[in-house]
Amino acid sequence: MSSTGTSIPYPELAAIADRLFEENEDDEEMLSRGLDAIEPDIRDELLVSDLLNAYQSFYFFFRTVPDELIKERLELEPASALARGIKIDEIDLLDIIFCVHDKKAQLAVSDGEQVLRTFRGRMAYADAMAFVTNPS
Repeated sequence: MSSTGTSIPYPELAAIADRLFEENEDDEEMLSRGLDAIEPDIRDELLVSDLLNAYQSFYFFFRTVPDELIKERLELEPASALARGIKIDEIDLLDIIFCVHDKKAQLAVSDGEQVLRTFRGRMAYADAMAFVTNPS
């Protein structure tokens, strides 16, 4: 068992991540296509590991670039933090939290006490932002 708690040895996972970075440099679209091309079990582990940052996972799941402040916040967090969730924005006292549960990405909108709405799928970011800016 690897240090990520899975059956894929960590050195093997790290070698796969290194190869992806070498082939795709800093291009998030190319990295996402590289992740699309690998075995789903390995990809799922990488997307919530310390080998990727949360922005790389965000882009893979939603295929969109968030505003600059959100992007910077996500770049500073390891993808492994997505298991507990990362607050990516606060608008009008509502928090937007990015997390991955059961290999699926979601954005939850919370008022600080309870989750008001959860968004999934490629349009989750746009849908969450629309909900927060126009909750009616």
